[in-house]
Amino acid sequence: MTDALKRLSDEGVAIWLDDLSRKRITSGNLAELIDQQHVVGVTTNPSIFQKAISSGDGYEQQLADLAARKVTVDEAIRMITTADVRDAADILRPVYDSTQGQDGRVSIEVDPRLAHETTATIAEAKQLAWLVDRPNTLIKIPATKAGLPAITEVIGKGISVNVTLIFSLERYRAVMDAYLAGLEKAKAAGLDLSKIHSVASFFVSRVDSEIDKRLDGIGTDEAKALKGKAALANARLAYEAYEEVFGGERWAALDKAQANKQRPLWASTGVKDPAYKDTLYVVDLVAPGTVNTMPEGTLEATADHGEVTGDTIRGTYEQARAELDAVAKLGISYDDVVQLLEDEGVEKFEASWNDLLKSTEAELKRLAPAED
Repeated sequence: MTDALKRLSDEGVAIWLDDLSRKRITSGNLAELIDQQHVVGVTTNPSIFQKAISSGDGYEQQLADLAARKVTVDEAIRMITTADVRDAADILRPVYDSTQGQDGRVSIEVDPRLAHETTATIAEAKQLAWLVDRPNTLIKIPATKAGLPAITEVIGKGISVNVTLIFSLERYRAVMDAYLAGLEKAKAAGLDLSKIHSVASFFVSRVDSEIDKRLDGIGTDEAKALKGKAALANARLAYEAYEEVFGGERWAALDKAQANKQRPLWASTGVKDPAYKDTLYVVDLVAPGTVNTMPEGTLEATADHGEVTGDTIRGTYEQARAELDAVAKLGISYDDVVQLLEDEGVEKFEASWNDLLKSTEAELKRLAPAED
């Protein structure tokens, strides 16, 4: 084992685990990862919960109790997922305290079926924050067009937010704008800005998956030479945008009021193409003030053989722009790719949620007590 995870942490990258299950909580595994692998946060999504709850490990008693109470399947899922997030938040509380709230956080996502409904998303975010009732929770809101005003409203109420499913640079700038607008609302309402935190989850590997597919379709040597470059270029230019926005005049006024920067979070960092090094979206996206949320396989790979060589983002912006321009010159539309990925992302989470509804409903029926 190398000490790559410590070096990553020393470079200013917060290491979060992109996974959660009751077994991980009760077995002591999460506590072990915090203690030994420099993990300082956890992210969840509908796919992660679908996998965890469908495995059945550790959920039977709670499901039986919920069945006895004859709760709806939607309420059952909320009770189960918020219980896991609450317990994980308690395990991470010492990290939260020692980092003044910067890390030690657990994310939970609003119902993905509400991704295109602003008012319902705001209501759901408030409900989740109340249900989990831990200061180190982040409520995940998708960066859809309907999600943007929801981000502003929720931040304005003092609820910390993880903005998810960001693929494009234009949308990322809109997300940062929504965050700043939320902080300004919170400030006007007299809230303590130092207590409000946010991350912006910029998705990485899926960009390569889609653009590489299109490059393969073109099939020229020039096209093949660009494979595996677009995702890193996109993320690096996102960091440039982050530096610009949080170095600007609008931010300066909020900074004086003790506000926290909205950190870029690299999501979807598991490599999809086996031809690429399995630590690609970790070691090639190192810069201070970032978060990298990794599936366990990527975390283990980085710990085992990751080569952390320092900052691999700043100073690359010109090259990153050239690489995205080269892709565009081959006729691949950036706007088309990022919109497709956003649409697919919402659909995948909704499909996972629907699968979770079906499997949980079946379990509730199986465990329902016989009528007296």
